[in-house]
Amino acid sequence: MSIAQRLKELDITLPPAPAPAANYVPYVVENGLVFVAGQVPLGDDGKLHYRGKVGLDISEEEGYQAARLCALNGLAQLQAAVGSLDKVRRIVRVGGFVNCTDDFKNQPEVINGASDLLVEIFGDAGRHARAAVGVNALPRGVATEVELVAAI
Repeated sequence: MSIAQRLKELDITLPPAPAPAANYVPYVVENGLVFVAGQVPLGDDGKLHYRGKVGLDISEEEGYQAARLCALNGLAQLQAAVGSLDKVRRIVRVGGFVNCTDDFKNQPEVINGASDLLVEIFGDAGRHARAAVGVNALPRGVATEVELVAAI
């Protein structure tokens, strides 16, 4: 089954690949790897969603959904980079950042929003190495940011 068919089966539509918000490129392709810049929870409506700190303004479940939306934007960038997600051999690494309170300890569960989505779509090829880090702030006050590396 193609990845496009899998997305349709899961009722997932990739958003358009977001334009960079500053002086960087959205992805770099080098030596069979695609490095996707950090993606924030930008919705189809062009607006940022899930703003605030997880553990204060945003629940853990909302943080999970924010990370999932970040991963969808990352997949849109990946598709823009290579033309088709069928060219992805595997997701190699995910870096997840959670804007959270000092006492919040469930960053891994929040970033599972991204990881679970990648495994749903790619199966075993979606399993990846990962970091899930709590930070005191993220761009534009969003709750999560996710970057990824894929082998093509």
